[in-house]
Amino acid sequence: MTKLTPDFAALLDGYTRFRKNGYVESRERWEALREGQEPKVMIIACSDSRVDPTQIFDVSPGEIFVVRNVAALVPPFETTPGQHGVSAALEFAVQFLKVTEVLVMGHGMCGGCNAALTQALHGNRLGEGGFVASWISMLDPVRDPIVAEHGTSGREAERAMEHEAVKVSLANLRSFPCVQEKEPTGELTLRGAYFSINEGILHLLDESDGKFKPA
Repeated sequence: MTKLTPDFAALLDGYTRFRKNGYVESRERWEALREGQEPKVMIIACSDSRVDPTQIFDVSPGEIFVVRNVAALVPPFETTPGQHGVSAALEFAVQFLKVTEVLVMGHGMCGGCNAALTQALHGNRLGEGGFVASWISMLDPVRDPIVAEHGTSGREAERAMEHEAVKVSLANLRSFPCVQEKEPTGELTLRGAYFSINEGILHLLDESDGKFKPA
């Protein structure tokens, strides 16, 4: 084994605490999960280290099915060849796990949304920001109205993009056949949310007026 770095050693210290406390306290839960998982909620969240859905919602192992990526984005349904990670996770959650809720959760101070707003990575080569630029290009269609009203800097502009990113992902979710089949019948509910890091407040999207309101 290679020499442990301080950062990885800290992770192992955390694992030791988990084994001593968390695992022992929830032993029955872990034993039950050995038989499989039955989460009812899928959460699509950002990879940002400050926004952990399991912590924000205070849930136990097996309660939520989580997918995290840059800016909590969902690409539109497409059948082109390739590795479609978010699409595969959505398909698995909806068709096989039979989740009844899919929540898209954006957040404040999102670096991906900021990059989409400023286009700071636009034109970068793959491996040097190009992968990120390609991914967040999903937000290009909503950028112009935001820039026209707020410019490309400041919290108003950033928050507007963060909110719109959630709405883009919800619209893209509704392009999937499995969602189109199950949402109208009530078998599946889609929701949008936004977590304010500095306030610790979760806001829920009211799709009737397009506004985010404290939960």
